[in-house]
Amino acid sequence: MNTRNKTLFLAQAALIAAAYTVLCMVFAPISYGEIQVRIAEALVILPFFTPAAVPGLFVGCLLSNILGGSILLDVIGGSIATLIGAVGSWYLRRNKVLILLPPILANVLIVPLVLRYGYGTNLPIPFLMLTVGIGEVVAVGVLGSVLLKALEKSGAAIFRTGRRVC
Repeated sequence: MNTRNKTLFLAQAALIAAAYTVLCMVFAPISYGEIQVRIAEALVILPFFTPAAVPGLFVGCLLSNILGGSILLDVIGGSIATLIGAVGSWYLRRNKVLILLPPILANVLIVPLVLRYGYGTNLPIPFLMLTVGIGEVVAVGVLGSVLLKALEKSGAAIFRTGRRVC
């Protein structure tokens, strides 16, 4: 990777991290807690367009959790869930439907454990999986799909991937 490509990669990752963080802060009342719809999670479709989205989403989630006042287990666990989801989306990027699944699954499996054991939430884990899952389906499945559709024609140009998306 030449210097220009490295710079582009870093710039894209930084912008994605910033966008994720801003979305969490703007929508803070629904971005944190037992029942949440983290609007920023719609950005997890971005690995479809650029590998820079993977570290960008991870750093964005990490910063959002720190700035949102999350406990250490949430900062680490939530960020790892987003990282796993983003990596999964990158590997499944050839299928626009499948890229939605890794972020939803990673968060449904990890975040309820963080809520229960980190925050001491006294709700059954299956219920927490349901509430987190509903929030992820709304953020990733619905909003992420809308974002993906909106970026289909211009995504390759925006992210300078050189590959045709549509």
